[in-house]
Amino acid sequence: MAAKLKKGDKVVVLAGKDKGKEGEISLVNPSAGKAIVEGINVAIRHTKQSQTAQGGRIPQAMPIQLSNLALLDSKGKATRVGFRMEDGKKVRFAKTTGETV
Repeated sequence: MAAKLKKGDKVVVLAGKDKGKEGEISLVNPSAGKAIVEGINVAIRHTKQSQTAQGGRIPQAMPIQLSNLALLDSKGKATRVGFRMEDGKKVRFAKTTGETV
């Protein structure tokens, strides 16, 4: 099955503590159905100092369910993603505007 959301897509959060925030997907885990979005669902991780790295409280983006994310179309609105054939290739398109993603 083709992925509706991919790395580099601009998305908006639909549910949860970060509802309404926008960001870019930095990593997708399709088997778990989760994605990591920069600046969204941030948790503080406490790390010990080592010879190579500075210790302290480090903010880290945690995974969020793909069902809680929606793609942003060219107008900046949340949209669903559909698939269609163009020139013999399967492409993604925004359902609200009909433009290819």
